Amino acid sequence: MEIESKLHLVDWIILSVTLIFIVAYGTHVTRKNTNVKEYIKGGNDSKWWTIGLSVMATQASAITFLSTPGQAFHSGMGFVQFYFGLPIAMIIICLVFIPIYHKLKVYTAYEFLEGRFDLKTRSLAAILFLIQRGLSAGITIFAPAIILSAVLDWDLLSLNIIIGFLVIIYTVSGGTKAVNVTQKQQMVIIFVGMLLAFFMIMSQLPSNITFTNALEIAGASDKMEVLDFSFDLSNRYTVWTGILGGTFLMLSYFGTDQSQVQRYLSGKSVRESQLGLIFNGLLKVPMQFFILLIGVMVFVFYQFNPSPLNFNPGANQEVLKSEFVSEYQELEAAHIEIENTKRIIFANGFQTEEKEVLQSLNEKDLKLKEAAKRIIEKVNIKSTKKIESNDKDYVFIHFIINNLPRGLIGLLLAVILSAAMSSTASELNALASTSAIDLYQRNVRHGKSDTHYVKASKWFTFAWGLIAISVACVANLFDNLIQLVNIIGSIFYGNVLGIFLLAFFIKFVKGNAVFTAALITQAIIIGVFLLDWFPYLWLNLLGCVLVMGIAMILQFVVFSDKRHKDELTNTRIQ
Repeated sequence: MEIESKLHLVDWIILSVTLIFIVAYGTHVTRKNTNVKEYIKGGNDSKWWTIGLSVMATQASAITFLSTPGQAFHSGMGFVQFYFGLPIAMIIICLVFIPIYHKLKVYTAYEFLEGRFDLKTRSLAAILFLIQRGLSAGITIFAPAIILSAVLDWDLLSLNIIIGFLVIIYTVSGGTKAVNVTQKQQMVIIFVGMLLAFFMIMSQLPSNITFTNALEIAGASDKMEVLDFSFDLSNRYTVWTGILGGTFLMLSYFGTDQSQVQRYLSGKSVRESQLGLIFNGLLKVPMQFFILLIGVMVFVFYQFNPSPLNFNPGANQEVLKSEFVSEYQELEAAHIEIENTKRIIFANGFQTEEKEVLQSLNEKDLKLKEAAKRIIEKVNIKSTKKIESNDKDYVFIHFIINNLPRGLIGLLLAVILSAAMSSTASELNALASTSAIDLYQRNVRHGKSDTHYVKASKWFTFAWGLIAISVACVANLFDNLIQLVNIIGSIFYGNVLGIFLLAFFIKFVKGNAVFTAALITQAIIIGVFLLDWFPYLWLNLLGCVLVMGIAMILQFVVFSDKRHKDELTNTRIQ
């Protein structure tokens, strides 16, 4: 069964009206933002629920709703362990980060570093943020565009440009407040859409299959193994990587990443910002669990209904035109035979003693899928256009287009595009603020008027939007898009978090030591990643520990002479 290229008129209407409303509403309600406080900090009048939903919408990009169900479909519920550190991180940020940021009335997280260390350390942290978030912004556009290009039969380049410019329109116009007010509407659309998707999946299972039966079927195929307490470093997702690596990643992301910090800097008070983050901490893990559960239920659905050997329709079409078509069709025939065998098992009433038989069939099917990927990769070598063999990101969208009723398809496509727009808007807004305040204002044009910096922020927003669109146009899919974003973050986040922890708690370490340690640490982390020595989540912990340790050693060994002490003592604290 292939994805149809054309949507029904009802779907187009729902999709178009939703996107036009978001852009028009965001532009209209924030059209009068003319000063830096309004444009970058949203006027400091956001309530806790606005902050909480905005923080959640920033993290919940289209990648979340495309990749996470596909992750669960292939690998089960274990990915939820990635988020176990999030509530811990929220508590620490509420107690440490938020009071300091509000007390100093900073516009960006990195502004604090200049007062504690020096301008070059502030600029370095800002540049590290701009690199990783600039890449991620492109991916958040590219992720839905490459999937929807297969669905809507549109040119990928056109989709990248359309999504990018829709976001640019209201983000340039209204700044932080525009991002905040539109994200509330976007999260409502997302919650409604995902709930409807779940109930529609359950309604399309055979009448004798209850939710409990569905969980048993998923469990028999090892899809319900949520907790893994092993210490195997080759395993990306365990309780320990989630609590340790995940906590450091979330601390870095929510505590030092301007795309998130800017969301709660707009809070009316410290308490409103803290309540917003606690709200996010309480709701985020259950939300991710639910999205993964949707993916598991899609897996159960395809135990009773035909599924393609590979969910990427473009890959299937290219293979069928290639010299490998007969070999691929043999794999498809074997795949269909396995599906029919499993259907007979479930039709007769699945018994627990049949679990080994089912697992054996799943293993055979997995080998067929891997063989199909190898064929697609061979075709890709000879093809003039990029063909992606990995189909995790296509699983959920395939189910939506082929199995849901008219109208709901348009709503769920609106969910995916709303998520893409909300996350990208936050990123562009933060990239522009950091560029304008941390680099432009401090290093290029100091002491200009509010109007000048608002205009500069708008131009930076537009420029970063163009850069994000450009990255999207040249990007390629990775093993899994949600992993790619987290990998990019993990390469940089631990280092930046370590700089902030030194600033908060290790008072004897000064700017020169931190700046040098950060450069050394970043080089080491990139090397460790390229050599693939650790799962990527551990890079957050490693980077944080390295920069703190190296900075303290450098302070004692290299920068401890009286001349440096005098220089550092006389540094102006701003």
